[in-house]
Parts: sequence; C-alpha cells; structure tokens
Amino acid sequence: MFNNLEQTFRWFGPSDPVTLATIRQTGATGIVTALHHIPCGDVWTMDEINIRKNIITQAGLNWSVVESVNIHESIKTAGTERDQSIEKYIVTLQNLAKAGLKTVCYNFMPVLDWTRTNLDYRLGNNASALRYHAPAVAAFDLYILEREGAFQEFSAQQQQEAKAFFDSITADEKKYLTDTIMAGLPGTDEVFSIPEFKEHLQRYANTDATVLKQNLAYFLQAIIPHAEEAGIKMCIHPDDPPFPILGLPRVVSTEQDLADLINFCPSASNGITFCTGSLGARPDNDLPGIVSRLGAHIHFIHLRNVQREADGSFYEADHLGGSTDMYAVMKNLIMEQKKRVNSNRDDIAIPMRPDHGHKILDDFNYNTYPGYSAIGRLKGLAELRGLELGIKRTLFE
Repeated sequence: MFNNLEQTFRWFGPSDPVTLATIRQTGATGIVTALHHIPCGDVWTMDEINIRKNIITQAGLNWSVVESVNIHESIKTAGTERDQSIEKYIVTLQNLAKAGLKTVCYNFMPVLDWTRTNLDYRLGNNASALRYHAPAVAAFDLYILEREGAFQEFSAQQQQEAKAFFDSITADEKKYLTDTIMAGLPGTDEVFSIPEFKEHLQRYANTDATVLKQNLAYFLQAIIPHAEEAGIKMCIHPDDPPFPILGLPRVVSTEQDLADLINFCPSASNGITFCTGSLGARPDNDLPGIVSRLGAHIHFIHLRNVQREADGSFYEADHLGGSTDMYAVMKNLIMEQKKRVNSNRDDIAIPMRPDHGHKILDDFNYNTYPGYSAIGRLKGLAELRGLELGIKRTLFE
C-alpha cells in the first residue's frame, strides 16, 4: 500500500498553549506554522526561519508546511508598493527554500482573514464550536459599520432578520460581535477599529472581484517562476467564508475560481490548499468532484466540516459530520494519491491537518486560538486517519 497522507498539526509558535510535546502525542509528525511575529510584508530572514525550524526539530517533529506567508494589501489593491512588496515576498520564499521548507500556504482575502460571529457556540453536548451567523453579519454591516450602500445588498427579509437580531442583543454583545468580526490575521491579537476598517474599505473602492482576480494573476505571474526555481509549491487557501462580505470581494471561492488561478500561471508550483470547511460553506461546491478534477494541483489539505443552514449561516461540525460527505472526499483524495503513484510523482504523502476542532474536555482550561484546541483537533485527527485507513484497506487489500 502507498504512503498515508502526512498527518500535521497547526502550531502558532512558542506562545501557543498547545505545545509541541502535546502535538507529538497526537501522532502527528508534521508542524504547520508561520512567523506570526514578523509584520505582513517584511522579509523573513534566514536567522528567524532557522530559529523556528530548530525549535520544531528539537521537539522531534518536522516543519512540513508554512502557513501562511501573508500577502501585503498593496499587492491585492495594486498599490504603489506592489512591486516592492512582491520582491520582498520572493526573498522570503528563497530563504524558506534554503532552509528546506518547500510548501507554502497563503490566501488572497482582502483585509480580513477567516470571519466568524461567535467563537464559543455551544453544541448539544456543550462542546464549543465556531459559528458564522448570517443575520449577525448583516446586522453588523447595516447598523454598526453602517457601510454606505449596504442596504442595497440585502433582501428585505435579510434586513428584517438583521434588525431583529440587532435589537435583541446587549451593548456588550454588540462589542463582542464587532471584536469578533474585526479580528485580524490568525496568530495575532489585532482587532481593527471601525474607522480603521472603513479606511481599508476605501482602499478597495475601485477593486471589485474582476480587478482583485487580475491582481492575483499579476502576483502569481511574478512569483511562480521564482517558486519553481526554488522548488517551492505554493498553495492558495480558499476564502472563508467563500462569498463577499462587508463590501469586500472574494475571488477564491468556487471550483471555477480555483481553475482560473491555476490557469493564470500553469506550473507544478502553483497549487491549492484544499480546505473542505471553507469550500464546504457553499452548497454549490462539489467537494469530491473538485478533488477528482483538480486533485493534481492539491499540495496541502485542511479537513474540517461545517453544518450549513438555509440562510447562509454555518457552524463547525464534527469532522465526520456536517454538510460535507467526508467519506467521499477522503476516497477521492486516496484515488488522487493512486494517480500520483502511477505517474511516478514523489508527493504522495500530501500534508493534511485536522482543522478547527471543537473545545472539549480539558480544552476549556487553555486559552487557545479559536478553533485550535488540542483535544478537539486530536479527536478530528483520529477520526480522519481511521477513515483513511479503512478506505485504503477496503480498496487495495
């Protein structure tokens, strides 16, 4: 039988309450991390990269994937610093390659990274999950952010539901909602103020989805030749959620978006982070089909499940529950591995990590990054590796 998917765990660095020693006990062998303390757009030096790599190696683990080398906003908006920012990005990639780090995840979401409205949504068993509540986002947009033109983007029913939600929450709950939506990049404690966020919106006034996609193409055509030369596989993470929010466009949300970005710069170095949670929040995304059709371009896998709701809301479900058929997804990932074996590719053990685990059991005693508890992710990893083994034994023995 061919190699299993490489089991990895995300780690936010030395300040993460989930230690490397803890991660090693999960059975994961690979670490997914980034130098979150370096400001977005600055070069990652060899010294900084090697300090982090040595910490991981000394713990008996391998730094498998860099997630993420974030994209400076000037690149997304084609600002005056765009080319300078791209040059710095290329230097960072070259330094990572010199350190032996060859898989780099990134995203092209404007201003905000993944967005939720509740970081402590209680399930029936009292486990804590992340939730995106569509009426809450609309209420924030209409009545807290008060974004110009927002009312034209919501139906009468959506406006009615947003107003009812807004009127039902306290001042403290409005502040919590604002702070949760306005959170910055993962691994940081940055929270935008309303005036700061409005300044960012103004910078995107002339950047719709068409222009943003053109700017993504420009970025890829600039960096991929250098990534090829360095032996790096770039893998873009889908938008989360995979639809426009707060007046900001999204351009990595559908299978067509993924196909477009691959075609912008065809190369083995230009690939995808296949995130079943992000893509699964849209009912029109056929996740098993995406693996079948675009699997050759998948360099990194995030496996999590969301339970979709009729109004566009969703919450993080059990890894084998929710709206996505994880069996069908895993089966097609295994078939993609088989294709790679038959094609004599050397990237059979695609890095995989369980994403956005629930807080359960002892997790409540630790102030972990939202979605990144130890035991909740361990539960997901155990389920996923059992699913992988069961499918492989059924298909190939």
